[in-house]
Amino acid sequence: MNRQTKRMMERQQGASESVSAAAAARQQVASRNSKADKRLTFRGYLSEVKSELKKVIWPKRAQVVNYSTVVFVTLVLLIVVIFVLNFAFSKAVLFLYK
Repeated sequence: MNRQTKRMMERQQGASESVSAAAAARQQVASRNSKADKRLTFRGYLSEVKSELKKVIWPKRAQVVNYSTVVFVTLVLLIVVIFVLNFAFSKAVLFLYK
């Protein structure tokens, strides 16, 4: 068997694997769609929301304060940088046009 024949056989095997993978993906989508087709009542929706919120890991108060402080300090620094750049560029443009 020569190289060309081996390559052709490898391509055919790869194509058959990709076809089977595509079929498996379609089957998963179909199973998800069948689950999505079920109607959910409002009470059922609220119970699912409650169960999902129980799974959430809520941050402690100290973490929230820490994260808020970091965001606020970053915001102030960015405001200062933008102000300085704006001021410098406006002075530079006025200097060029005088």
